[in-house]
Amino acid sequence: MVERWIPNPHHPGGGFRMDLFGFIDIIALDPKRGVIAVQSTGSDFAEHYTKITTERREEALRWLQTPGTTLILYGWRKIKKVRGKKAMIWSPRIREITLKDFG
Repeated sequence: MVERWIPNPHHPGGGFRMDLFGFIDIIALDPKRGVIAVQSTGSDFAEHYTKITTERREEALRWLQTPGTTLILYGWRKIKKVRGKKAMIWSPRIREITLKDFG
């Protein structure tokens, strides 16, 4: 994990979380894919995608233009385990963000 907690007694909740470069929560190493930046979120998948591709555009582009790097957005949500039943399980929506996402 590369996001960190910034204590601030004047901020609601006593502080806030700061992502690496403003959009990375986790760094993973893969022998085939290289260094993977992961942004993980709950139901606000679209907002995080927009944040990465607009508000953090420069940082994300620099990341993706660096050889051996990948950027993946995970959005976690609860879905029914069996259609028509009540049991729920967590399931990820996964999108790899590439240079094509920046036009």
